[in-house]
Amino acid sequence: MISIIIPFFNEEKNIPLLLEQINGVCEKEKYEYEVILVDDGSELKAESTRLKAHNVRLFQHRKRLGKGEALRTGIKYAEGEVFVFMDGDLQDDPADLPKFMQKINEGADLVNGVRSKRVDNPLVKLYSFFANIVLNKLFHSPFTDINCGFKMFKRELLDEYPLYGNNFRFFPLSVFYRGYRVEEVDVHNRKRVHGISKFGPAKLFTGLLDMTTAYFVFLFADRPLHFFGAIGSALFVVGFIISFYLAVERIFFNVLLYRRPLLQLGIVLIIVGIQIIMTGLIGELIVYFNKNRK
Repeated sequence: MISIIIPFFNEEKNIPLLLEQINGVCEKEKYEYEVILVDDGSELKAESTRLKAHNVRLFQHRKRLGKGEALRTGIKYAEGEVFVFMDGDLQDDPADLPKFMQKINEGADLVNGVRSKRVDNPLVKLYSFFANIVLNKLFHSPFTDINCGFKMFKRELLDEYPLYGNNFRFFPLSVFYRGYRVEEVDVHNRKRVHGISKFGPAKLFTGLLDMTTAYFVFLFADRPLHFFGAIGSALFVVGFIISFYLAVERIFFNVLLYRRPLLQLGIVLIIVGIQIIMTGLIGELIVYFNKNRK
């Protein structure tokens, strides 16, 4: 069975239309399916009875908790063997579902959508463009459009990747790193008809923070000393060079140092460098003990 999980916020005009389209495609393809709607604190509560059907379930957050928490809620109650993530703004086209299912039937563990012809505003396009460049260069990502919210994957993948916060954005990348087979399909990105986009300048900043978190978790979670050690060692070396230079000046050239701010800088860099290296060592101990418990 396919579990289609749709988080939404203030999409009261779009959700009924989306459900009709999903039903039409799934009936035509003879899919056994369920739709899990997660209302993330929007004003749709008064009209929730319109959305309930034999294969549609609606869950409501009391306040807005974010897309990540809405997806977690949907996953918690989903019963299918195959999951689909879709947005509730009608920009994802349910007619593309057979493309995803074909790839799953051919052996793919996760299929990511690619919006080859995007109709989003320029800010969203610019953000996605630079995000994909960074992901390809730093993370060696195989994905063309990892930010696309339309994806299908097997339930078993969630056993190895806990969703929390906004890390759902990098879920496909984690699956790829763990050796699962990932594929991509072109999807039809439709223009928004009702409502307004939830993407704003603030999400650019949070996106950068999420990318920083992902960089550390994916590349250094099992070897934190490689991350902290490199930074700490660089600071320590710079501080040592500064201090050594000043010591030579004082010993051999009788230069007074009490008016040299450079001395304080060198000492601070040495101390901070040692502290950062020790943070990496503590991280290594935590990883070691956690591995031994399993």
